[in-house]
Amino acid sequence: MTGCDSALIRGYVQVYTGNCKGKTTAALGLAFRAMGRGFKTYIGQFMKGQKYGELEAAQMVKPYITIEQFGKDTFIHVQDPPHLEDVKMAQDGLAKIRTAMVSGQYNIVVFDEIITSHYFKLISLDDMLNIVRDKPEHVEVVMTGRYAPKELIEAADLVTEMVEVKHYYEKGVGARDGIER
Repeated sequence: MTGCDSALIRGYVQVYTGNCKGKTTAALGLAFRAMGRGFKTYIGQFMKGQKYGELEAAQMVKPYITIEQFGKDTFIHVQDPPHLEDVKMAQDGLAKIRTAMVSGQYNIVVFDEIITSHYFKLISLDDMLNIVRDKPEHVEVVMTGRYAPKELIEAADLVTEMVEVKHYYEKGVGARDGIER
């Protein structure tokens, strides 16, 4: 792999889904572990434009972890049809992340919140299945987000579902700096 100090023998497709927190955190943990082996990770975040702690942390570990966001700095809601600006941001992000995936510069490529973007009608099922189909052999791909369709689950090599058992949000606790953002 051009630009990578280490190469995976074979990359797989991982899906982190479910209605509980931890999907992005799991992908970041994988990136951090990979960095310890000299691997480089590109993380493209759909529907996110807010300032999360991982953005600052990624600046500290360049060139091993690169994060780019493709979304507004506000939460979007499901709309039918979706806002054209949200669709454009998601499609532009998809193109950029796919370019990173085939560039030879990264061992791992994370499509963060792509599954939720599909649920919000910003990304098509075919877009996600084409990522699986077009993934270079030596690149690990991670897709995160709620509501994974069965077709993606069937196409992936590893699927983890985060299941909420108990959550302090139910008691009115909002997102906290350094923990949820």
